[in-house]
Amino acid sequence: MVPGQLIALSSVSAEVCDLPIVLLILFVVIPILEIAAFIQIGSLIGLLPTLGSILLTAVIGAFLVRQQGLRTLQEAQQASAQGELPVGPLFHGVFILAAGLLLLTPGFVTDTIGFLFLVPPLRRILGAKIWESLKDKVEVHTGGQHHQTDASRHPQHGRGPIIDAEAVEVGDEAENSHKSSTESPWKSINHEGN
Repeated sequence: MVPGQLIALSSVSAEVCDLPIVLLILFVVIPILEIAAFIQIGSLIGLLPTLGSILLTAVIGAFLVRQQGLRTLQEAQQASAQGELPVGPLFHGVFILAAGLLLLTPGFVTDTIGFLFLVPPLRRILGAKIWESLKDKVEVHTGGQHHQTDASRHPQHGRGPIIDAEAVEVGDEAENSHKSSTESPWKSINHEGN
């Protein structure tokens, strides 16, 4: 695998994420917790220190996200250059991105979760747990390579073989000559694996 190749995860089961519960947590539970935290902390330290601490966590968080994000990008590039699938750096990158979003969102609860996502040992533990739950549900395709997981070694009912094909466009002259005939304008399709 070379740097810059596209990695696609396919066949993710609907069991992975229960969307209504996630939306309830994101748009109801977290805002209620944030309001309660603002009220409690604001009553203890006052309005200006509360707002100042929110701004300070955003600035510190942005610095840490940038620093860790660049380091993770380098690790992913090194793994790709060595022909390895950069699963670890990808999981770290997802957690760092989530941490950045959480730290830029005003609030103490989101800041706490965001800072926890910036702790590398915690990211490794969470990433390993997520990978364990996903590995039986995904197939990973990287730039012409196919990395099988347990689920892709045992095809499910209704799933056929994957056919790698390359289509070649027909030039204008050849296309115009085919307009009057009933022959297909497609000149060549190279199939691999047949």
